[in-house]
Amino acid sequence: MRAPAVVIRSLAVALASASAAFAPLPVAAATPTAPAVTALPTAAPTPPGVVHTHDGAVRGSVHDGYRTYQGIPYAAPPVGALRWTAPRPPSPWTGVRDARHTAPACAQPDGEVRGGSTAEDCLYLNVTAPDAATPARPRPVVVWLHGGGLTTGTGSSYEAHRMAVRGDVVVVTVNYRLGALGFLTRPGLAGSGTFGLADQQAALRYVRADIAAYGGDPRNVTLAGQSAGAYSVCAQLASPSAAGLFHRAIIESGPCSGQPERPFAPSAYPRVTAEAAGTELTAKVGCAQAAHPLACLRKVSPARLLAHQGIDQHPVYGTPLLPKDPASALATGDLRRMPVLLGSNHDEGNVWAAGIMRAGTVVTPETWPDVVRSYTPDPARTPEVIRAYPVTADDGGPVFGAVIGDSNYACPTASTARRLAGRMPVWRYEFSDPNAPRPTTTEPPFPLGATHTTELPYLFDLGGRPRALTEPQKRLADMMIGYWTRFARSGDPNGEGAPRWPRTGVQTLLPDRVGPTRPGMGHHCDVWADQP
Repeated sequence: MRAPAVVIRSLAVALASASAAFAPLPVAAATPTAPAVTALPTAAPTPPGVVHTHDGAVRGSVHDGYRTYQGIPYAAPPVGALRWTAPRPPSPWTGVRDARHTAPACAQPDGEVRGGSTAEDCLYLNVTAPDAATPARPRPVVVWLHGGGLTTGTGSSYEAHRMAVRGDVVVVTVNYRLGALGFLTRPGLAGSGTFGLADQQAALRYVRADIAAYGGDPRNVTLAGQSAGAYSVCAQLASPSAAGLFHRAIIESGPCSGQPERPFAPSAYPRVTAEAAGTELTAKVGCAQAAHPLACLRKVSPARLLAHQGIDQHPVYGTPLLPKDPASALATGDLRRMPVLLGSNHDEGNVWAAGIMRAGTVVTPETWPDVVRSYTPDPARTPEVIRAYPVTADDGGPVFGAVIGDSNYACPTASTARRLAGRMPVWRYEFSDPNAPRPTTTEPPFPLGATHTTELPYLFDLGGRPRALTEPQKRLADMMIGYWTRFARSGDPNGEGAPRWPRTGVQTLLPDRVGPTRPGMGHHCDVWADQP
């Protein structure tokens, strides 16, 4: 059964949009109302959980060993005339802002957020910090960008107290504009194709200005992300306007060498391609013939935009914020130089293969050539791919998953690591737990192994609830948090008696074994070496 390339691409990106829902359990859509502000008596001592920022005081929640502050505005609501404009500073407030409840998720279809969201007033962040508000020395800061194909996701899905407490760091999770509201591109529209990236930079500017109030060190900020969040980190490494906003980078399952020809990556598009998509959206929502199309678009409801936006969402290069494609910047050495920790999961592509197969694609020895031909950017390479990845009677799913995983994740990650390593310190990992908590509630057609998103429950309590881990898996989770946060502290993940992580090779992360392996083991990167 042949699966045309466009069908595979559409299924893949639709799954990408739901990929944040694999990991964080669905969270209810927050009511889009501003948190309450109450008066703080000036003569009284500061109550527990209250910190003073440049915009005003905020009251968080005090837990056993840590504090959380939710729904903190880092930019003005991008509504009305501010839709599709660069983020503006938030309005200061008097009294104490209640930061004990999650803020609205940015507008998105049903998925990670039950029922989706139509909120545009969504530019908020969350802070988790160990309980001492004034530590002996400022703590390193980890700013987390969620995944979800630049179409779904919300910062509040990533409950970070284990990372904050065990690693003695301050963790910030961020909402940013998604879909057409974050990446619309039109001729003459300032900021076209990069509004979501501009939001991320605004959140980093908030961190630089105010994270000291939470005990964080604005001079030691690590920008981290997974999947679309990782591609966003790559874009920020290539963006001139992000200079000085962060000092280290963590890139999980989103290599900087991703290209639009790879159908599972929200990698950057050229402006001309994105403008064509923007023109198509303008026509679909009835604004093409308006005297002022942009003014018309700004009156279209978020729900209508969501209904007509394309499945694909990509940041746009050839723009002031992102002058150069991050993959090209990587190739020419134009990414900002800093320590980088990056990696992928051993069976990254399995969840995509499972989803495509559930949608009707059959993978057998007989159908395999057509499946490969429709999937591979260069169909002339089909014989080479079939030789490297032969399908027998009962292993079609895992083999298809290996093709997707190698071509989109493992091999581009290896390429990214090689190109970066000559210019900056690079630490590469491969998460390989074959029994990691399954990222889908639907029974897959074959075991998914260490597929896309499965490393996340080892770092966060997704959706606010920890996944069930065995004791060896809990030890691995603690070890990973130690590696990640030591890297955030010093640029080197080693220390505290953990197995040594060398600068060469790949640190394999398994519950029963953590240590270096030879690059390329278990993958066929020679097949994809000269692919886009």
